[in-house]
Amino acid sequence: MKANAVSKSNPWLYWFAALTALATLALIGIGGLVTSHEAGMSVPDWPTTYGYNMFLFPINKWLGGIFYEHSHRLLASLVGLMTTILAVWLWLKDSRTWMAWLGVAAFLLVVAQGVLGGLRVTLHMDSLGIYHATIAQLFFVLTCAIALFTSRWWNELERRPPARREEISAGKQAVPEAGAPLRKLVLFTTVLIFIQLIIAAAMRHQHAGLAISDFPLAHGRLWPDMSAEAIASYNTQRVSINAENPITAFQIELQMAHRVVALAISILIAGCVWQARRRLGGKDAQTKLALAWFALILFQVGLGAATIWTNKAADVATAHVLVGALALAVGALWCAIAYRETVAAVCDRGTEQRRSPSAATIAAQPAMTGNK
Repeated sequence: MKANAVSKSNPWLYWFAALTALATLALIGIGGLVTSHEAGMSVPDWPTTYGYNMFLFPINKWLGGIFYEHSHRLLASLVGLMTTILAVWLWLKDSRTWMAWLGVAAFLLVVAQGVLGGLRVTLHMDSLGIYHATIAQLFFVLTCAIALFTSRWWNELERRPPARREEISAGKQAVPEAGAPLRKLVLFTTVLIFIQLIIAAAMRHQHAGLAISDFPLAHGRLWPDMSAEAIASYNTQRVSINAENPITAFQIELQMAHRVVALAISILIAGCVWQARRRLGGKDAQTKLALAWFALILFQVGLGAATIWTNKAADVATAHVLVGALALAVGALWCAIAYRETVAAVCDRGTEQRRSPSAATIAAQPAMTGNK
């Protein structure tokens, strides 16, 4: 078995992990285009494409929705291959046991994702698309985490003593206690973003993204009327103006839940920025990460509004999906960084406590020898 040692920096492994994460983000983007263009069943068979081997399907047949769905399949195959290489590379070359198992987890997730995508086609089940989209987000976070953990910056962090060593030695307030409220806030916000992405996936795969056609109001009110008469009125307008499918009260509730959670996330991330600046200072890496996170979520809110105002234009809706994935990844990576610093500080305190009795014993040995 491998020892849980600090790994040496491997730039090639890091860049390959980063490239895998980038390819995964591109895959999420193409998947978003598939859903936005309602092209999920443009290719009705799997793993073949209209009877052809997937990799031999003629380019001149990549037309309409087939282009998006087939491109999605090909890029998914590439990401699967890259993940397999990454998992083997980690297992053979990374000295940290937990990193090797992270590679295995990434491989299992990408396999599950491929199977879910295939079942979504062969079983004609839109509901599987929700699970497919959810696992895609988890897989993207995992690839980003692997890229972080293989970076030179992370390896230097593992070797560097925790901040405020003198405070730990003196028994003063240490890093874990000072940063605990911020870490909990970041973790809670990240989990809420993940829940928000599940809600968004349910909306997209139920085609409820425009169950409410205006913003910031909702059918002209702060909270829409969801009586049977009101729903019938909304559907009359949808059919006459956009020729779209009718909506249900549940779909409107889902859309409102999405908006309320978006507001809560924006407030929480603003709180993260305030806490980071207050507790860590303006130049700390986590403070800069907090500001980037806040800018990202503001952009995401703007994209959400634009999705409604443009009648769910495919490029705008897909950008909304991509920025949501990035927001989740930033939160998850911040949690990893904060957790690493916490563990480092706790371990350092334990080391200092073990050293103190040892130093006292060594200092006492000459006196004991003299007494003899």
